[in-house]
Amino acid sequence: MSTVNPVQEHAAVAPLAVERIRADFPILAQPMNGKRLVFLDSAASAQKPVAVIRAIEECYQNYYANIHRGVYQLSQRSTQAYEAVRGKVRALLNGADDREVVFVRGATEAINLVAHSYVRPRLGPGDEILITGMEHHSNIVPWQLLCEQAGATLVVSPITDTGEVDLEDFRSRLTARTKFVSVVHVSNALGTVNPVQEMIAAAHERGAAVLVDGAQSVPHLSVDVAELGCDFYCFSGHKIYGPSGVGVLWGRLDLLREMPPYQGGGEMIRYVTFERSEFAEPPQRFEAGTPNIAGVVGLGAAIDYVHAIGTERVAAHEHALLDYATARLGEVEGVRIIGTAAAKAGVISFVLGRVHPHDIGTVLDLEGVAIRAGHHCAQPVMQRYGIAATARASFGVYNTYDDVDALVRALGKVRELFI
Repeated sequence: MSTVNPVQEHAAVAPLAVERIRADFPILAQPMNGKRLVFLDSAASAQKPVAVIRAIEECYQNYYANIHRGVYQLSQRSTQAYEAVRGKVRALLNGADDREVVFVRGATEAINLVAHSYVRPRLGPGDEILITGMEHHSNIVPWQLLCEQAGATLVVSPITDTGEVDLEDFRSRLTARTKFVSVVHVSNALGTVNPVQEMIAAAHERGAAVLVDGAQSVPHLSVDVAELGCDFYCFSGHKIYGPSGVGVLWGRLDLLREMPPYQGGGEMIRYVTFERSEFAEPPQRFEAGTPNIAGVVGLGAAIDYVHAIGTERVAAHEHALLDYATARLGEVEGVRIIGTAAAKAGVISFVLGRVHPHDIGTVLDLEGVAIRAGHHCAQPVMQRYGIAATARASFGVYNTYDDVDALVRALGKVRELFI
C-alpha cells in the first residue's frame, strides 16, 4: 500500500499569511461566548471570504437576469458570468473541455445524476457496484437504491484499522460483474487520502467506469482529472469557500453525450412537441430549469480566491496544522484518534474516554471552539470502529496553531467536567 502523502510534496512552499487571510472572513471577527471564535468545522462547510460575498451581491445588484434566454444586456452579462465559471472549474480540475462541467446543487446531486443517467441503463441482475468502507452516506445510499431497483449487488471493500483501503483487497473485489466503481478521494470522517489513481487504473482494467467523490479533496489538494484518469469527478461549492446549493459534476464528454437527461424541463432541450423532445448537448442537457446563477458566480469567486492563495500552499499549511494537532491531542489523556492513515488531509476525528462527542462539542462551544460531533454522515465508518460518533476538528486556510491550542485547552475543560 502506498504511504506517500500528497500534501507532503509541497511542504517547502511559502507559508500563508494566515492572520491576513482571517481578515478576509468577516464571520471570524465576532466573539463567541466572550471568546475568540475558533472555527474547526470546515469539512462540514467552509466559511466565506469577502470576495465570494461581494461577487454574489454584485450579481444581484448589478447584472442579475435569467441566463441563456434573453437578448437584452442584463441577460447577456449574467450568461457570460455564469458560463465563465465553467472555464474556471475546467482549469481547476485540468479538464479538457468546458462542456465537461455540469453545474448541480452539490456532490450529492452529482452522484445521483451519474447513478440514474449513466449507471442505471447499464445495470442488471447479478451486476455489481464497488465502493469502499469509508464512504459518506451520499456515496452509499444512491447505490443501494439503484441496486435494489436493478437486482444488482453493492460490494464494499473494507478499511483497515488505520482507516485505509487495502489495495489488494480492493483489486480482488473487482470482477467481470463489476459495472461501476464509486470512491471517495478524501474521507470526511477520517481524513484519509485514498490512492485513487491506482484504484481507477485497477477498475479500468476490469472495464468498469469510476466516479470520484472529491467533496473533501478539491478544497485541500491539487486535483488533475486527466492524471487521475477518472470518468467522473464531483465536488460541492460550499466546502471550497463558495456558497451552498451549488456544485460540480465533471464527466468525460464522450460519456456525458451517451447519457439521457437526469431531469426534464426548460433549457435542457433542443426541440419540443407534444409527441417528442430532442435534448440539448451536454452540459445543458443536465441543467434543467433556472439554475443557481448567483451561486455559480460565487463559486467562481471562491475558485479565484483559492487560486490566488495557491493550492499547494493551502495543502502545506493544513498538513502542518494536522501534524501539530495530532501531536497536541496526543498530550490529552484519554484522547484516541480515529483514523491514523499515513496519507491524510486536514481532518482529525477523536474520542475522549467515554465522554459523548455531543457533550464534548457543547463544552467546546462554550469555550468559543466550533467542531463537529456525530457520525458525520458516515455511520458505517463508526460501526467499523465500534463507536457511535466522534468529535471532529477540520482545518481551512484561516486556521492557526493558536486554534489548535484553544482546542486542547477546551478539552481540558471537558476533562474537568466529565472525567
